[in-house]
Amino acid sequence: MYNKYSKKAQEFIDDKEILDTIQWVKDNINNKQLISEVLEKAKQLKGIDHREALLLLECPFEDLNNKMYDLAKYIKNKIYGKRVVLFAPIYLSNYCVNGCVYCAYNHKNKDIPRRKLTQEEIANEVKVLQDMGHKRLALELGEDPVNNSIDYVLESIKTIYSIKHKNGAIRRVNVNIAATTVENYKKLKEAEIGTYILFQETYNKENYEKLHPYGPKHNYDYHTEAMDRAMEAGLDDVGIGVLFGLNMYKYDFVGLLMHAEHLEAVMGVGPHTVSVPRIKDGNNIDSSKYSDAISDELFKKIIAILRITMPYAGIIVSTRESQQVRAETLEVGVSQISGGSKTSVGGYTTAPEEKTEQFSITDERTLEEIVEWLLKLGYVPSFCTACYKEGRTGDRFMQLAKSGQIVNCCNPNSLITLKEYAENYALDNTKNIANKVINEELETIPNEKVKNLTRKYLEEICDGKQDFRF
Repeated sequence: MYNKYSKKAQEFIDDKEILDTIQWVKDNINNKQLISEVLEKAKQLKGIDHREALLLLECPFEDLNNKMYDLAKYIKNKIYGKRVVLFAPIYLSNYCVNGCVYCAYNHKNKDIPRRKLTQEEIANEVKVLQDMGHKRLALELGEDPVNNSIDYVLESIKTIYSIKHKNGAIRRVNVNIAATTVENYKKLKEAEIGTYILFQETYNKENYEKLHPYGPKHNYDYHTEAMDRAMEAGLDDVGIGVLFGLNMYKYDFVGLLMHAEHLEAVMGVGPHTVSVPRIKDGNNIDSSKYSDAISDELFKKIIAILRITMPYAGIIVSTRESQQVRAETLEVGVSQISGGSKTSVGGYTTAPEEKTEQFSITDERTLEEIVEWLLKLGYVPSFCTACYKEGRTGDRFMQLAKSGQIVNCCNPNSLITLKEYAENYALDNTKNIANKVINEELETIPNEKVKNLTRKYLEEICDGKQDFRF
């Protein structure tokens, strides 16, 4: 029976409730007044529930869909302004004991070269990423208790944080590792990670077990309850997501929102980030065999409704998506994107002939090209990690976000980190555009004290100083 306060996976992600929600939407899909009322409710920026969200997603009325997109744009701009956070993944090992049928790293794939980075190799990868200008990384690796032990993960995090190369430093390491114990999550907390990320892939238990036929990941309940254990261990910021294309999109969309509602109800704070990857080809993986793939237009609408439903959560779209899709989704809700990414083990320092990528990427532009592109679109590329550094995480971040106060930190911090990028890494053309945007945005800071201090920090960055933050 559905109970968002329960700690049991099959109660807070209740199959019957999801199917009932899909049926309820089918019964009400032509109720234009009800859909309009949901949109009005959403304007309060307090979110809507999973039934209301699916009703908006399935809305057949063009005029209301247009209002929906306008509302998503308004919410995105109201909360995030022009800021777009940038990051990159770093793949440490593709050894894996799981049998995930959609993943190139699955244990039975004998065609992919298996590789695990040494600490020296990790250090070299980090230096390359620092030379690009990156300040935040997402650590990725397969599940293998022998090759990828928690001790290896912890040692790798320590290595990443320790590398100070030229003007570079990684200030936040987000971690995407397999579901584990409270004890191990406490170790990640002590290692000072940023967000703990774990995708559900699909919330349909039957389909989940078919897609993960063996290995620790086969255990649906243990995997689905991982975020509860992580937050119990003190990890304030968690990131959830599904892999669209594996299962009926309606089912997974509702399950994703129910998971967020559960975390809000039990832990007092919902997910810090939500990722929306779509299945892609990989080594021995043909994504075309999955018949539930979603169109670009539906993908865009899903992101718009996620922004309306979870106004304050970060929404992430990676280099899986094309430049065009990323541009369209940035407008309606996306707040974080990866740039200059490699999805192979050692991909930043290894020749491309070694095919160890987990999946193929579509947006192959360099970080420099993406920064310039964002600037020309009117965004402020941000490498900010200030909230993490200042302890504004979990419920403390959400309280500031929901009160509207967080913008007093976020806007100047984004300009400061963009200035660092412009001075230390950008080519002349990008630097000129960035400085023009910084000067324009500086004048929009309403608080004179904050504006003057930001101006002072910007000047000191020109003199070679680093890491200022509000």
